[in-house]
Amino acid sequence: MTALTSPPAAAPRQASPLALALRRFRRNRVGVLSAWVLAALYLMALLAGFLAPYSITAQHPDFPHQPPQRVRLVHQGQLTRPFVYPVEKTRDPVTFASTFAENRERPLPIRFLVRGDDPARYGYSFLGVFQSQWHLFGVPGGTAFLWGTDKFGRDLLSRTLVGAQVSLTVGVIGVLISFAIGILLGGVSGYFGGRVDGLIQRLIEVLLSFPRLPILLALSTIIPARWPSTWVYLGIIAVLALIGWAGLARVVRGQVMSARGVDYVQAARAVGASDLRVILRHIMPNLSSILIVTATLALPGYILGESALSFLGLGIKEPMTSWGLLLRDAQNFETLSLYPWLLAPGLLIVISVLAFNFLGDALRDAADTQSR
Repeated sequence: MTALTSPPAAAPRQASPLALALRRFRRNRVGVLSAWVLAALYLMALLAGFLAPYSITAQHPDFPHQPPQRVRLVHQGQLTRPFVYPVEKTRDPVTFASTFAENRERPLPIRFLVRGDDPARYGYSFLGVFQSQWHLFGVPGGTAFLWGTDKFGRDLLSRTLVGAQVSLTVGVIGVLISFAIGILLGGVSGYFGGRVDGLIQRLIEVLLSFPRLPILLALSTIIPARWPSTWVYLGIIAVLALIGWAGLARVVRGQVMSARGVDYVQAARAVGASDLRVILRHIMPNLSSILIVTATLALPGYILGESALSFLGLGIKEPMTSWGLLLRDAQNFETLSLYPWLLAPGLLIVISVLAFNFLGDALRDAADTQSR
């Protein structure tokens, strides 16, 4: 009898570098949590008009600096649907200070998918395509200020949600513009070298020698005060991108200088490939992981830059709003001690900046092929 021989075992299939990077990223719980937090923040910004119960310009003159109203589920010992108690404003006869007290006799039920009847108070532009007055929740016949109001009686929750559209998109658009400039000049500088490299590097050194905040203030003063809010928004992005490309250009230059000496790049040049083809087909694809990590780590700088300019009164103007502009109402300790809820936009700035930093660190560790 002839012995039966088993077929040779198939060679194990090796995972691609992208699959290995994703596997390493999933092991970083803080990075994964940060990615979900940022996804929630950007989804919130996308649906801000629908999630916000009021328009950002709607004023309630009877409720300036009203404290946040609590959402409750129990009324007089019975479990009910979510509701808030109406708030009544009174004035102290001695100090003339305004005080707010809940009327616990008449609960106001919170309704979902409600439609406002006043376009000036409830209307918004959904995705910039069409006007709508539908909101996720509301209190028909009453008011619900879950995060309180500002000095004009405007709902802070609505203004914070809509302000996320400005604060979060400034970073994305600014990074796209600065990366286009940085990749172009850094790639040219690292690939060609010589006098071109020296000229670009001297320009980068000049830009990096200036302190960031003073040069931001100087450039922002160039924006005319008579410009409409949309133009000011674009001007702030241009200012941030103008000084944000220098650091990236230096990183790209170093990577291109090391990549142009590898064998496959030299082979492509030897067979007559054009410089543009060598850069786009053989050098830039190998920089994608570095560029993604650098972009993620650069986004918090744009968010903080816009917030600082708006906080100082040189950024976003009314009727637009942003997190930095909302923080202008909390500039002194007296205001903070009386109305601490005005710091809520600052908390979102901290959360978004930390999430971007943690995500960038996780992506950098995942893209590090030399790590283990």
